[in-house]
Amino acid sequence: MDIVAHTLWAGAGLTLASRRAPVPRAAIVASLVLAALPDLLHLVPLVVWWLVGDGNFAALRQYMAALPGHEPAMPPAVHLWSHHLHCLMHSAPVAGLATVLLWPLRRIVKLPLLAWWSHIVIDVFTHSADYYAVPVLYPFTERGFDGVAWITPWFMALNYTALVAVGAWLLMTRKRSSCS
Repeated sequence: MDIVAHTLWAGAGLTLASRRAPVPRAAIVASLVLAALPDLLHLVPLVVWWLVGDGNFAALRQYMAALPGHEPAMPPAVHLWSHHLHCLMHSAPVAGLATVLLWPLRRIVKLPLLAWWSHIVIDVFTHSADYYAVPVLYPFTERGFDGVAWITPWFMALNYTALVAVGAWLLMTRKRSSCS
């Protein structure tokens, strides 16, 4: 799924959570960041290559919009780091270890961890074998589930229609503050 949709779905979940109990602003920000981070963190090696190496912004932009097999040429180390950061952030064992270590520490980390998990679970089913299958069991394997590629036009239309419907429902069902 695309970064915007991940963030919007996390926002919908946070809206529902805030109806049950107050959600601290820090938890909201951290949740929205963790909902998007798995698709952003792997760009760091490319940004470093652009800023301190011989890379350029055009290569970064081309990489961000590339179809599988059409990524721009880049140094092997940049490719390696980018690939492994992507795999780490989409890995259930890695997220599971982080959850086991962080969940008991503070209540504020629970929603951000759930936002990260939502990203992983959604991506497992919205990436295909032909379109960056998610290595959900990394580092044990880099194989991924063959789902529906989120970039498929009918799926994008369905996803954003569902987001609009959920957003409308959230707006219609919100409690209005009473004016005295």
